[in-house]
Amino acid sequence: MNWTVEFLPEALKDWKSLSGNQAAMVGKAIDRVQTNPLPVSEGGYGKPLGNKSGRNLSGMLKIKLRDAGIRIVYRLIKTDTRMIIVVIGARADDEVYDAALKRREKYGL
Repeated sequence: MNWTVEFLPEALKDWKSLSGNQAAMVGKAIDRVQTNPLPVSEGGYGKPLGNKSGRNLSGMLKIKLRDAGIRIVYRLIKTDTRMIIVVIGARADDEVYDAALKRREKYGL
């Protein structure tokens, strides 16, 4: 079963700002994860995030694209089988997690 994927407006901008090769990799990763975005502990692809370094991202999951150095942070709405992409970006200095926290607060995720 494929989940419906939605993007926060900022996450869509994140994706569009990537180079062609990186954007294609992100698209393929989202397509793959869309089939089973549940946490790894439930047989899915997502790695759960928690409360680390003062950033409470509990309830959110991430996908790592190691070769590209990109992280995709998302939130699942299980009752609607929706997957909301919160942020797409480089892992450098945990900026992607800072952005995820700000967007979580902005959108009440």
